[in-house]
Amino acid sequence: MSEQADLTNHFLIAMPTLEDPNFQHAVAYLCEHNSEGGLGIIINHPTEVSLGELLEHLEIEPASPAIANETVYMGGPVQRERGFVLHSPEGDWDSSLRISDSVSVTTSRDILAAIARGEGPERYLVALGYAGWEAGQLEQELAQNAWLNGPADPEIIFNRSTPERWQAAASLLGVDMTLLSSDAGHA
Repeated sequence: MSEQADLTNHFLIAMPTLEDPNFQHAVAYLCEHNSEGGLGIIINHPTEVSLGELLEHLEIEPASPAIANETVYMGGPVQRERGFVLHSPEGDWDSSLRISDSVSVTTSRDILAAIARGEGPERYLVALGYAGWEAGQLEQELAQNAWLNGPADPEIIFNRSTPERWQAAASLLGVDMTLLSSDAGHA
């Protein structure tokens, strides 16, 4: 049996044929991937919820209207009531996992309070929920060509506009998503 590749710190880029509305044109950043499965955060599906509304729900007061108006993303269909913050790795937070030299993920309230005060990490993306895969499920979906995968680039997570992220992530692999058709079997 061949050893499974560790796709932690990789992007999963939904192929045009992936029709599940949770993942249509999605780019998921894999925070963890091992023999037990995977956990990713979708970085390009904005919600209707602003960061200010999320902070208000948590009874945290944002320091500025700019912070309050920031976008909150739909990180995935699992535990949508749970917050995840992808961020640059500075800071010492209660519940944080350093994924690479450029990206950490934190699930504790203290990072949101710091962001609200303007004292959080330099770069961050706030998401509700996550995408999860059971053991072998992601490998099966990759074998069925539901996803492209390749090393992640933090510039796409933190600096690209939301509509650019799907194509930008695919471009890292030399793929132009506009040239791929969702019509299978047609040349």
